Amino acid sequence: MKLLLRLLITTILVLIISHLMKGVRLDNGIETSLKVAVVLALLNFFVKPVLVLFTLPVTFFTLGLFLLVINTIIILLCSYFVKDFHIASFWTAMLFSIILSLSQSLVYQFTGETK
Repeated sequence: MKLLLRLLITTILVLIISHLMKGVRLDNGIETSLKVAVVLALLNFFVKPVLVLFTLPVTFFTLGLFLLVINTIIILLCSYFVKDFHIASFWTAMLFSIILSLSQSLVYQFTGETK
C-alpha cells in the first residue's frame, strides 16, 4: 500500500512539474507520468546504489554535491527508457530532479510518509 501511495504521489508530481517547466515534455499525460514514476522507482532501487558506490570518492570530495549529478543521470536514463518523456538538457534534468525531490519531501511530510 505504501509503495502504491508513493507511486501515485510521484505520478502526480511529475505531471505537475512537466506542465510548469519548459524543456520537460510528457506526450501522453498521466499514462506517461505513471510510466516515469515506475521507471524512476526501479532506477532508484537498482541503478542508483551502484552509481553511488562507484562514485563514492567523488561524492566524499564534493561533500555530497555529486549526488545531484547522480540524480540527474537517473532522470536522463528515465527519459531514455520512457519514450514519451523528453528532457531538453542536462541542466533541465538537474532542475527537474531537484524540484521533484523537494516536492516529494514536502508531500511525504504532509501525508505522514517517511523516506
